[in-house]
Amino acid sequence: MRRAHEDPELLALIRRYVTPGGRYLELDGSLMGMTEHDRTTFLRELGEDARAITPHELTILLEGGWRERLTAAWLVAAARRTEFRERLGEMLLASEVCFAGSAYCVALAAFATAADADLLVAYLDRYLRRPDLDYDQPAAMGALLHLDAELDTDHAARFLTADGPWHLWIDRPPHKKHHDTPDSHREAIGRLCAFAEESAEHRPAGKHGVVREFRAKAAD
Repeated sequence: MRRAHEDPELLALIRRYVTPGGRYLELDGSLMGMTEHDRTTFLRELGEDARAITPHELTILLEGGWRERLTAAWLVAAARRTEFRERLGEMLLASEVCFAGSAYCVALAAFATAADADLLVAYLDRYLRRPDLDYDQPAAMGALLHLDAELDTDHAARFLTADGPWHLWIDRPPHKKHHDTPDSHREAIGRLCAFAEESAEHRPAGKHGVVREFRAKAAD
């Protein structure tokens, strides 16, 4: 893991993309509580940075701590940088840091392909078997249900049977802080994906235009 106090390049990127306006804090849960005006401004700035940041810079942020990884995942989602799909899937499965996993789930849900569903399934296959670990299982389940709705698939069904992995994970000790239904997690991920899409729409048009670029990336 790269550490800002040892890495001037990472520190510069943190100051440019992660900390201005407390961005990483807003992305960690405050988006839904913003006024419409504040959210529009925030998402416009996020979209502008999502277009400006380079793949190399994103890679560096994804090698940092949870704040850098969370912010980078949102920038990836906003720009539909599908070339980072496998990297995000690996990081989700590794679960090396706290707080960032839900952002990986948002990005995979925003990409909205069968490949993204496969990565979420792999995560749930591993971590729903670990009731002792209260990680990003709710976000992953919400993202998978969101993708099932988008893709007309049924990947989540086998996890949600009466005696299936989801209910066993919830019911076994220790006590889980997440008591919302799977559908509520799906709705939450859907709202976050809508914010990522709104941010994408605010990106400045390049020579090919935002809409054409957005559609091309979404089709990957």
